Amino acid sequence: MQFLPGHTYHVYNQGNNRELIFFSREDYVLFIEKMRKALFPHCSILAWCLMPNHFHWLIQVHEDYEVLFNANQRERKLNPLNKDIGSQLSSYTQAINKKHHRSGSLFRKRTKAKSLNNDITKSRNYGINCFLYIHQNPLKAGLVNKMEEWEFCSFIDYAGLRDGTLCDKTLATDLFKLPNNPDEFYKLSMKTISDDIIQNLY
Repeated sequence: MQFLPGHTYHVYNQGNNRELIFFSREDYVLFIEKMRKALFPHCSILAWCLMPNHFHWLIQVHEDYEVLFNANQRERKLNPLNKDIGSQLSSYTQAINKKHHRSGSLFRKRTKAKSLNNDITKSRNYGINCFLYIHQNPLKAGLVNKMEEWEFCSFIDYAGLRDGTLCDKTLATDLFKLPNNPDEFYKLSMKTISDDIIQNLY
């Protein structure tokens, strides 16, 4: 992952062999605490969703984010955000392995990040579609009957049902022209996203 200042990214990873990464409510809460610590210094969170065996983030990297060059290999860039995400997942894995008496890797080796800043993604509104897609995950997976029933997702905050502090709702509302009316937001959130759009979010 190579993060650039001001860019918007869809960041995601899943359990190794698609196995569970969350085993209890406390595990989700622990992950959120570590997520806040890893991401906040470097970026704004626009949307997020934690699923039993994977996670999605939509983030915008801060404009003053510094990409440093490796002194020994000047062609290589050092991304502090990349490093902190890796540290977060490693720390979480250690805690889960200890708590649940397991061993080995929990996540797939590489966390992936898709930039939504090129001309094609801008012209096809991939940012707002990614925002909606992330929130629709629990419903599409059959985990809930209504989107607001899934606790571990930022949809509840944007729908006005929880006053969460992870997302920069003002920034997301401005970027994606989100309606302030809860009924209009709910209607927008149920928009069908085509398969070709979804494929380009990865």
